Amino acid sequence: MRGIDVEAVPSGTGCADCDPQHGWWLHLRRCAECGHIGCCDSSPSQHATAHARTSGHPIVQSFEPGEDWFWDYGSAQYAEGPELAPPTSHPLDQPAPGPAGHVPLNWREQLH
Repeated sequence: MRGIDVEAVPSGTGCADCDPQHGWWLHLRRCAECGHIGCCDSSPSQHATAHARTSGHPIVQSFEPGEDWFWDYGSAQYAEGPELAPPTSHPLDQPAPGPAGHVPLNWREQLH
């Protein structure tokens, strides 16, 4: 399927682009083409959308436990997709928002 590589593994367990000292996210999205993990559009930095724009990779899948939906940035609609290479979510003990220790007390006020 266009924009999906079922063999691409996730780039990690958290947003690949958030500042490791101060960055945080609400939820995570996985690029279905290369496995890049980015933060969602409600997160302060919106790295998943930025990755889609700069890479030309239009499809992401939720990287949250229990979620398997896909989003196509090109059509701005939910999409269907195959099962991707594991892991299919961040670790269950990783909080959302995360990462642990980096989320400000007023995080709700900082959401988009």
